Amino acid sequence: MTRYILRRLLLLPLVVLGVTFLLFLLTQRLSPEMRASLYIKDPRQMGAMEEVIVKYGLRDNVFKQYGRWLGSALQGDLGYSHSANMPVASAIKEYLPATVQLAFATIILVLLFGIWFGTVSAVKKDKWQDIAARLISVGGFSLPIFVLGLLLLMLFYGKLGWFPPGGYSVMTDVTIHGPNFHQYTGLLLIDALLNGNLRVFWDVMRHLFLPAFTLCIGSFALMVRVMRSSMLEELGKDYVRTARAKGLAERAVVYRHAGKNAIIPVITLASIQFIRLLGGTVIVETIFQYPGIGRFGVTAAQQLDIAGIMGFSLMVAVLFVIGNLLSDILYTAVDPRIKLSE
Repeated sequence: MTRYILRRLLLLPLVVLGVTFLLFLLTQRLSPEMRASLYIKDPRQMGAMEEVIVKYGLRDNVFKQYGRWLGSALQGDLGYSHSANMPVASAIKEYLPATVQLAFATIILVLLFGIWFGTVSAVKKDKWQDIAARLISVGGFSLPIFVLGLLLLMLFYGKLGWFPPGGYSVMTDVTIHGPNFHQYTGLLLIDALLNGNLRVFWDVMRHLFLPAFTLCIGSFALMVRVMRSSMLEELGKDYVRTARAKGLAERAVVYRHAGKNAIIPVITLASIQFIRLLGGTVIVETIFQYPGIGRFGVTAAQQLDIAGIMGFSLMVAVLFVIGNLLSDILYTAVDPRIKLSE
């Protein structure tokens, strides 16, 4: 296990280098003049564009420019994001906690309901429970997430006024930036509890519910299908028939024996979905004006914020590689029969 982890960690820099270099190549499709204009704040400085190009070496070959960016990134300097009006590292630090909070809320809902519905669907195969679960799964998987998000926003905010968009209300904004509120983790739900401020906690929950529920529907549908398929396969194996022949209770056969093996592919799916959520769900965060890292990424792209795009891409690449590694490690924790290749 140790050798496997070390080998994967050694491959991490290569993957990150490959991803960031490919993205850097794409930015080179912009002319030096267009990239230089991003550094100019005052239209009266447009005559000094050539000086900007020379100063930042925008006509140098791509390897030299990438080397400069990589050298700065290794020192923690990811550049300045003009779309966020702050250094890229500071922007990631500010926006990522909101997405982490959203990702945890979503994945908990997905695991709780997805595993339960998938198990019930497999155990009650071809009965009304199975048919209902499959209809919900297909419907959730087929409905575009932006359509679902807009419908939920129209109903629960536009008509009922229950769950507003955004990350929190103006009153909460004043409170969390006040002298009596301490941000220990950056995750407002946890910090609100640590500060004993239930008003902030419930306000953040109200703003979090709709984006988390919207994300849950699409992921939940896929989780149900995977769990059902895996559980059906396990229930048809010899060890399950043997357990039933010994007189074990059906609940013990399903959950203690078949369930432990059926959940293995779910771990892979859940870990990949969680890392995808951490990378930022652009559509949902945009629809609900949620102040997460995905919204920062799309704003950077819309405003040709190259530093922001590169910093966002670097973060996502690292998260995906580490997430896949953790997924493989979790395999062995759930099923010791699985051996990682040396």
